[in-house]
Amino acid sequence: MGRDLAERFPAARAVFEAVDDALGMALSRLMWEGPEGDLTLTHNAQPAILTHTLAAFAAVREAVQPVAGAGHSLGEYSAYAVAGSLEPSDAARLVRRRGELMFEAGQSRAGTMAAVLGLASELVEERCRQASQGAEVVVAANLNAPDQTVISGDPPAVDRAGSMCKAAGAKRVLPLKVSGAFHSPLMQSAVEGLRAALDDVPFADPRFPVIANASAAPVRTAADGRRLLADQLTAPVRWVDCMRRAAADSSGTTFLEVGPGTVLAGLVKRIVPEARAVSIGSAAAAEQFLTGASG
Repeated sequence: MGRDLAERFPAARAVFEAVDDALGMALSRLMWEGPEGDLTLTHNAQPAILTHTLAAFAAVREAVQPVAGAGHSLGEYSAYAVAGSLEPSDAARLVRRRGELMFEAGQSRAGTMAAVLGLASELVEERCRQASQGAEVVVAANLNAPDQTVISGDPPAVDRAGSMCKAAGAKRVLPLKVSGAFHSPLMQSAVEGLRAALDDVPFADPRFPVIANASAAPVRTAADGRRLLADQLTAPVRWVDCMRRAAADSSGTTFLEVGPGTVLAGLVKRIVPEARAVSIGSAAAAEQFLTGASG
């Protein structure tokens, strides 16, 4: 996970070293050698994904002039780090704490999530409202594409909403393996701890706007950034609106996905069909991008 970037690009290697120092552990070794069971623990997985993302961006930084940034859930922290609001070391400590708080919230009130495929998001939201009964809550947590929504909440309510979505025409409802009901009211117990952690680190105004998950609006100040990152724990990830806002504000530019995987590039093409999306998660992809940029 990112080892080839560290071996090929000194700037990427510096990111891994800074995060290892900040966390007081060899996260890079865990990312590169495992064991996978330890790496997938929430408090390790979140800083690992952030580190890979920042290392990939460091590899191509000199060839990129961002006009706006956005990140999906955890990725919003990477966006602020790229925008200069957070130092990589502070961002790593923050997301590690975020992972701990989210895990604790999931332990105190067990929740679950499921992906609903092939049904319009507004219909999913309606079914979630209908399925929420008494103290049992379910909400649309990740609005990933016009017909791809992740629901989150108390297990009985999620089951009811899933059945209702199938009856309404959803192609599939896939349970997700998670440690809690993320981006739902069930994460409320984690919010104050995260606000305290955010207040405890230097947080500068971003050099370019970061489009927030919770509002789908561009953030230009540190105060708004801190507030919306804390709100994000219980608010839906409005990814469709975020990408449409980014496209409207930066017409004709390329969407650059940095970090592990290519999921977001695929979503962008579904949300903004005319967009050009490039994924950079490996040394080979970074080199290909740099060759194209210089050519």
